[in-house]
Amino acid sequence: MVSAPEHQDTLVRQQVYEVTSAVGTPPAIADLALATHLPEAKVRDSLQRLSAGHVLVLQEQSGEILMAAPFSAVPTSFVVHTPRYRTFANCIWDALGIPAMLQETAVIQTACGCCGERLAITVGPDGPEAADGIIHFAVPAARWWEDIVFT
Repeated sequence: MVSAPEHQDTLVRQQVYEVTSAVGTPPAIADLALATHLPEAKVRDSLQRLSAGHVLVLQEQSGEILMAAPFSAVPTSFVVHTPRYRTFANCIWDALGIPAMLQETAVIQTACGCCGERLAITVGPDGPEAADGIIHFAVPAARWWEDIVFT
């Protein structure tokens, strides 16, 4: 049997990803409360539990969503242009995930971490087009959650 908090968390998580996929940015707590018919305090509780489970990352001060992977709620250096909108990814890994998640072709724009040169790549639902270059991960995947915002 599903407990009330688990049901709330599922409802909030579903709403977060429905909105984020539709518009390219995570919803605010007030909007989640309206959409789910839950009090803001219950939404905040769900967001805290989802954050503790590494489903979302919250902003420290406000408790609003910072990351609903692969989407970022704030501008980053990984800009993803889809047929529907321009959005931001948290890192190159997440930028590659947005076209796959949306099942759309997108153009990812970023810059070289070493020299700052502008970089762009077209990525379809099945992966990137052939191109020269490499993707560098400064932190091993096993350590990403040690400081996910830095990673």
